[in-house]
Amino acid sequence: MDLRLPGRPWLRSRRPRRTLAAAAAVVVLAGAGTWTAVASDDAPPVRRADRVMTTGDGVRIDTSFFTAGPDGRRPAVLLGHGFGGSKEDVREQAEDLARDGYAVLTWSARGFGRSTGKIGLNDPEGEVADVSRLIDWLAGRPEVRLDKAGDPRVGIAGNSYGGAVALLGAGHDDRVDAIAPAITYFDLADALFPGGVFKKLWAGAFVTSGGGCARFEPALCAMYERVAESGVPDDRARALLEARSPSAVADRIDVPTLLMQGQTDSLFPLGQADAAARAIRANGAPVDVDWLAGGHDGGDPETDRLHGRVRAWFDRYLKGDKNADTGPAFRVTRTGGVDSTDGRAQLRGASADSYPGLAGGTRSVPLAGREQRFANPAGANPPAVSALPGIGGSGGLSQLSSLGVGVSLDFPGQHARFDSAPVARDLRVTGSPTVTVRVRSTSDDAVLFAKVYDVGADGRQQVLPSQLVTPVRVEGARAGKDVRLTLPAVDHEVRKGHRLRLVLASTDLGYASPAAPATYSVALKSDLTVPTAPGVTTAAAPLPAWVVWLPVAGAALALALLLTGRRRTAAPAPDPELAGVPLQITGLSKRYARSADRYAVRELSFRVEKGQVLGLLGPNGAGKTTTLRMLMGLIRPDDGEIRVFGHAVRPGAPVLSRVGAFVEGAGFLPHLSGRENLELYWAATGRPPEDAHLDEALEIAGLGDALARAVRTYSQGMRQRLAIAQAMLGLPDLLILDEPTNGLDPPQIREMREVMIRYAAAGRTVIVSSHLLAEVEQSCTHLVVMDRGRLVQAGPVHEIIGSGDTLLVGTVTPVEEPVAEKVAALPGIASAVRTDEGLLVRLDTDGTAPRLIAELVRLEVPVTSVGPHRRLEDAFLTLIGGSA
Repeated sequence: MDLRLPGRPWLRSRRPRRTLAAAAAVVVLAGAGTWTAVASDDAPPVRRADRVMTTGDGVRIDTSFFTAGPDGRRPAVLLGHGFGGSKEDVREQAEDLARDGYAVLTWSARGFGRSTGKIGLNDPEGEVADVSRLIDWLAGRPEVRLDKAGDPRVGIAGNSYGGAVALLGAGHDDRVDAIAPAITYFDLADALFPGGVFKKLWAGAFVTSGGGCARFEPALCAMYERVAESGVPDDRARALLEARSPSAVADRIDVPTLLMQGQTDSLFPLGQADAAARAIRANGAPVDVDWLAGGHDGGDPETDRLHGRVRAWFDRYLKGDKNADTGPAFRVTRTGGVDSTDGRAQLRGASADSYPGLAGGTRSVPLAGREQRFANPAGANPPAVSALPGIGGSGGLSQLSSLGVGVSLDFPGQHARFDSAPVARDLRVTGSPTVTVRVRSTSDDAVLFAKVYDVGADGRQQVLPSQLVTPVRVEGARAGKDVRLTLPAVDHEVRKGHRLRLVLASTDLGYASPAAPATYSVALKSDLTVPTAPGVTTAAAPLPAWVVWLPVAGAALALALLLTGRRRTAAPAPDPELAGVPLQITGLSKRYARSADRYAVRELSFRVEKGQVLGLLGPNGAGKTTTLRMLMGLIRPDDGEIRVFGHAVRPGAPVLSRVGAFVEGAGFLPHLSGRENLELYWAATGRPPEDAHLDEALEIAGLGDALARAVRTYSQGMRQRLAIAQAMLGLPDLLILDEPTNGLDPPQIREMREVMIRYAAAGRTVIVSSHLLAEVEQSCTHLVVMDRGRLVQAGPVHEIIGSGDTLLVGTVTPVEEPVAEKVAALPGIASAVRTDEGLLVRLDTDGTAPRLIAELVRLEVPVTSVGPHRRLEDAFLTLIGGSA
């Protein structure tokens, strides 16, 4: 049955199938694969099959195939991963899509994970041809719906590197029916050589995260080394990258496309998605555009919201569900301050019925300033600072980035600036401002970095929205040249009384500038043109409606308070028997949004006593973060309860004043000292200064004389300890730490361990969530192990490590996976996991070591030893069945 929708001419006029010649190579699947049940609870179990595909050129591609529910054919989805990652990065999304009725295939791209081959940056003859081979394989699966023989109903989604291959796959293979790429590029040459300027830090990050230049195809390695040495991209380099870009097949991408692009992204800015949207819409295909709060430079990735939107997109265009709500044609996430409970940016959406592009609803803003001369210093040093490439995983700065705030620096004598008058009313900039300037140079070429600041009413505070700049190489500048500059696309509100400031700098940390000294002159030739996108509105009701209906609203509110007063005051009374217990969790459950039977946390119960350092362990998706957020009162559970010192935890509960938390880093003002940051934070709580116990917290954190220095001079380890000290202010009786050792080196990790132990030694309690199992083993007294939302085991560390039901079986040679599966299927065996030494076997209640040894001998396993294991890593793997 063909579910292609009538009334969509783009669906009826698709060209005949186009595939690459390379895709005709023989495809071999190594072995029958390994099937694993992935999910439990009431949701349909997800079946996962791991296989290796061998391509015609000898490259091995590691894949996983996910299905759930009853037998029968269903649409398929290919999920690609980001650069430097692997198929495991998208496992959770794959499982969710499988439960929602899709056959999902994930794979590790060439040179990543367990796949072999050289990295080709989505080479049409390499990675893109592999996509066609994967589609060939899907066409032969009995679980996959077909449009016709050899043509499966299939969509492709992915972030960054995986998003680009979704676009390329649609351009090279007509069997692709819908795509949903996120934070990716349309023209890789334009992304890495914008305005003819080499984006050196991001390019270097590409090479480093790929494992070094030798891991890339030789032509790419030679190109990078040539451009990195000269600092100037040449025509050959641009042509090489353009050929591997979706823009090269722009006229052939004609499928429904959901483009999701990050606002805090100096690698692939919003202009990349704009170019893709214009090209695909010109082919007659539906295109929706979503600007999210995050990006490669940090911010909020809005993962749950975007996954939901991708699912709805595929429901409509793969399943043919006309009622699927795919969202507005254009949506942008806007920040509205900071949530005082967790320091995160508060997000709200604005939308429009059509995508406005980057130049909608323009407004002219006059700038003032005479012609200005400034220097390009020898060696382009010191460089100005705008974005900090790769800062997205560092917690505090990523949160600042999501607010449009970050570190920016322009050196005197190395830039020109032109200011507007204070704006008379709030001005929302949505898109790319433009301006024309006259540039002269004492050298033949000039390289400039253009940016627009939002300058506060006091004239001192200035913000560079999303930390973005526009680089431009001006050739033939010695004689003078008029240059029209297109500034970075942003969504930013300029408050009444603020000014706009155009800055043109001669250097920037992220880019290569000419090493030879020169003097530049810049003069204004036009006003600044600012796009306002007036059709983009939020869902908030306009003020007049509130005024008109205020009396009615007041009466309704009074009635609601009267009717719900009893329910609101019926909070559980404190339990006096638990008054001395830091934490008691009973039957805690939390369902996923919009799901009645899928749980992030289910029926979780455990207890924590004073003086304990409790480690909360589990693989990704185990429910740890959800549990911590419920514990901190940030989200409400669906069932069960949490009691802290006998008091039920709810958002805003007074007992939460006895809880301190460090979750995903903390945002600090870089120009203030460590002590000033902590004092400012405590003052914002409104509590008396003497209640902070600042000196005691700092002594435990062990920062010493560094407290007097500006935070911008701190190492990562010092920032982490300052964040821990912030969580310790007020000396809370219960301290919660989520991944406190992220980004620290071994000495810093040891110091962090001592901080936790010292804090608990005074009779307080620490809960720490961490992936560093060896560190947890040394610092924690007790453990709670979770998997897929449920409690697996809880108790003292020594009991879990030395549990008699888990045995380490030493073998002469490594155990093959089929043998491990046979052992796991034996009566009395709960699980069996391969290790470098042999097997980790967990016994059921009726299992015994003698019976296990007899069965191992029968299976001809070359056993050298059998005994209880002693490592937390071993215990963890056996408890979760090796699914970490």
